[in-house]
Amino acid sequence: MRIESYRFGSIRIDGQTYTSDIKIVNNSVKPDWKRKNGHIVLADDIEDILEAGAEIVVIGKGSPGQMAPDRKLVEELEKKGIRLIVKPTAEAAEEFNALQKENRKIAAGFHLTC
Repeated sequence: MRIESYRFGSIRIDGQTYTSDIKIVNNSVKPDWKRKNGHIVLADDIEDILEAGAEIVVIGKGSPGQMAPDRKLVEELEKKGIRLIVKPTAEAAEEFNALQKENRKIAAGFHLTC
């Protein structure tokens, strides 16, 4: 799986363009990712990621970076030994691609706008 491009409001993955927030779990894109608290990512928002057993979770927090993980989620991931990477979406997409090349078990959530 490869992220081919990202621009505000749009991400292209393996030839498919998505225009709403997405998650990538088990090398599958889950479109239309909605969060219970808008720009805050809660554990409930990534329950499928946590159940998938990812060793690394990449969060793309939007172009200017409005979205962020909840403090409790960060603590939960630390307790489980899951590495969390949070960056603006363009940088997070590059990080995701680099980790994919390393054959790591990763999952991701990408906010495409603010």
